[in-house]
Amino acid sequence: MLIPVNPENGRYDIVLEQGALKNAGQLLELDRRVLIVTDEGTPRHYADTLAAQCKEPILVTITGGEASKSIAQFEQLLSAMLRAGFTRKDCVAAVGGGVVGDLSAFAASCYMRGIDFYNIPTTLLSQVDSSVGGKTAVNLGGVKNIVGTFCQPSRVLIDPETLQSLDPRQLHAGLAEAIKMAATFDAELFALIETSESLHDDLPEIIRRSLCIKRDVVEQDPKEHGLRKVLNFGHTVGHAIESYHKGAMLHGECVSLGMLPMCSAPVRERLKKVLEKYQLPTAVTQTRQQLLPYLLHDKKMGTGRISVVFVEEIGTFTLRELSPEEILDLLE
Repeated sequence: MLIPVNPENGRYDIVLEQGALKNAGQLLELDRRVLIVTDEGTPRHYADTLAAQCKEPILVTITGGEASKSIAQFEQLLSAMLRAGFTRKDCVAAVGGGVVGDLSAFAASCYMRGIDFYNIPTTLLSQVDSSVGGKTAVNLGGVKNIVGTFCQPSRVLIDPETLQSLDPRQLHAGLAEAIKMAATFDAELFALIETSESLHDDLPEIIRRSLCIKRDVVEQDPKEHGLRKVLNFGHTVGHAIESYHKGAMLHGECVSLGMLPMCSAPVRERLKKVLEKYQLPTAVTQTRQQLLPYLLHDKKMGTGRISVVFVEEIGTFTLRELSPEEILDLLE
């Protein structure tokens, strides 16, 4: 299945196909130098499968986790391309989760002012969300995604077969991003996740519907000036919790916690049951004083207030401008 994405700053396709990774040579332009970036947590044979289809692969394996989204690791990727003699005709391919994708895309967007970038996400979280939309970033000073660019991929390859290697915790953490999009845009998708008797059987449809939501949003607002802010539902508090824990909690787990205070009481009750169904956390243990410093560095804050997404009814949303203190009041 091809899902075309047409933002104003660059058209590309999402290929959603069982076994797509094995057919990458037919789906991507690999007859050139390809910097393949993966991490230690991603099964090595995924990157090897891609490398076997490249004319000149250069494989870099980074340490897993948010700590790798750093200026130092960004420099190492640029140096690897420079040593290998990369030109503007060469490309970067990410094989892994959101950390690999964000870091690799940032390096591709900066090397020689931008070369082709392919994203091959292998986690549910990155397949339904971070691989689409052109956001690239690294962390700095303990603040998540504070340095980065907007740069659209040349193509995204999504192979649901790669999800078979995920443990339940990783899979459910990725599902949190699909729940986020369903809560704000698609009541039927929320109901599907809510009532699913076999997540494995329903995943292809959950991925497809999530991708269509993300596609529709980024086409209308590629650089987050308006509608795209809605994709941050749960992320304001979630990012603060994630930064506080320094990688001990998964991104989707933190987003799960961040969604709960940003909805009406009836939605919160329904959402809490869905999160519990998939073993996602529902109780915030941090104090106001522990989270406030991270909210003060939120990228969405201007003139002392942060634009947050609030859900009154499943499938709808409103945007509110709140101070960090008001957000913490909701958390309590």
